[in-house]
Amino acid sequence: MESFDAISLVVISLGAFLLPLVGSRLKIPSIVLEIAFGIIVGPVLHLVEPSEFISGLAVLGFLLLMFLSGFEIELETFREKGLKTLAIPILVYLSTVGISFLIITELEYPIFLALVLCTTSVDIVISVLRSDDTIKTDYGQMLFIIALLADILTLLAATVYASVIKSNGLSIENLNIILYFAIVIFLLRILRRLAWWNPQLFSRMFDGNDPEELGIRSSLALMLALVGVAVLFDIEAILGAFLAGSLFAFVFPNRGSLESSLKGFSYGFLIPIFFINIGLNYDISLFSNTDFYVDVIYLFGIAVLVKVLPSLLLIFSKISVRKILGGGFLLSARFSLIIAMAEIGVELDLLTKNLEQQIILLAVLTATVSPLMFRIFNRTTESS
Repeated sequence: MESFDAISLVVISLGAFLLPLVGSRLKIPSIVLEIAFGIIVGPVLHLVEPSEFISGLAVLGFLLLMFLSGFEIELETFREKGLKTLAIPILVYLSTVGISFLIITELEYPIFLALVLCTTSVDIVISVLRSDDTIKTDYGQMLFIIALLADILTLLAATVYASVIKSNGLSIENLNIILYFAIVIFLLRILRRLAWWNPQLFSRMFDGNDPEELGIRSSLALMLALVGVAVLFDIEAILGAFLAGSLFAFVFPNRGSLESSLKGFSYGFLIPIFFINIGLNYDISLFSNTDFYVDVIYLFGIAVLVKVLPSLLLIFSKISVRKILGGGFLLSARFSLIIAMAEIGVELDLLTKNLEQQIILLAVLTATVSPLMFRIFNRTTESS
């Protein structure tokens, strides 16, 4: 192993260990501190230089992040709620898409940015709603479903859009997406059938005392297999990782200790490296440009607006205006998916590198400010 990689690994490992502890003390999301840490030890102090080794770990961490995002999605929730209950969340999402495209087109931003701004951080929404048991209420469930739909539908839309761009318009090549989903559905049916006929074999996957860790092995194998197939079909790898997590969650709704083992393994080291690596590759020369901050604040206003305005439709669910505004701010929290889509946009020349840097800072701002605004509006509601 090269010496600079060894030093980098030591510095990054210490950061990955200490930052969550600091974040819990300061009440700041650890992912925000991880990006800031990457900027400080990288472009600022030059203690760590970007390398293929760190990038490789970061890519694996990113795929695990998307896998666990899909892992969190309870597809049975949509079946239990029924189409009638999903009507307002779907309407809210479609309104978000419409308003986003309208504003972005009017302000002459790249069109792909409209899709990027439709994302929501399900992880942040869930953690905030669970912190005070709001998720158990009808209001919390409504916000949770809206967030889920935003991530799922936006990721699918981005994949289709990217496929169309790569093939220079609608063509026979776009059928690769349909074929890929056919393979995923086929695999889903096989797994469900095997789980039904061989429950004892699959029970090992959720045994915390299994010496061979069959659960973790099968999870990673499924993720890497669907990612590999996605790449073969010229589809974004993040969709493969996300669908692998969703598929696994759908086949095995009761995952026992496996979920905590996967999260401990992923969030404990590899996912923090992904966010630290974002900081390592950040262009800090932009920080000396006043226009850059103005552009980020401007983008922040748009990002909040495209979430708050559609949230007003929740008035039909007999939710108070203050709670609706609080929910709109919470839904404007974005992080992992918006960063992923920004990277896709740069790769396809749909976004500039400068705009990507703005989006990363936007993600940090919304991840920090949105939960605070939600709690302020909820506190105001409780005291009134």
